[in-house]
Amino acid sequence: MKPPPKGWPRMSASVFYDDPKAAIDWLCRAFGFEVQLKVEDDAGRIVHSELKLEEALVTVSGTDGEEPWQKAYRSPQQIGGAVTAALAFHIDEVDAHAAKARAAGAKIIREPQTNDYGDDYWADRSYGALDPEGHLWWFMQRMRG
Repeated sequence: MKPPPKGWPRMSASVFYDDPKAAIDWLCRAFGFEVQLKVEDDAGRIVHSELKLEEALVTVSGTDGEEPWQKAYRSPQQIGGAVTAALAFHIDEVDAHAAKARAAGAKIIREPQTNDYGDDYWADRSYGALDPEGHLWWFMQRMRG
């Protein structure tokens, strides 16, 4: 199997927003993502973006695309707050990360807590947060294993 393009991990995810410009700014401020690429059309609309968190890559775009597959893109706020997927990231210092996210307006749906899955597995400390449009994000810090 050939490797993915430079700067791309083998797996990436896409998240769709009614206001992708605001979402990109918020995700960088609240969760520590960095913009790797941001493409705008002549009207300033986000056509494509790539956000990195360590080696993880998330693309962010709008819910207003015109291609057939883009017509299905929805933000949770368009569907009554339902969450149809969640993204999870392994990070360092989960408590500090949660505090920064909360200060930026994230709705913490599960406070940081430690989960021990037994001696044959691992222990982690994690929290869950909703962004301003209702996407669910999980952040985990490995404690053991």
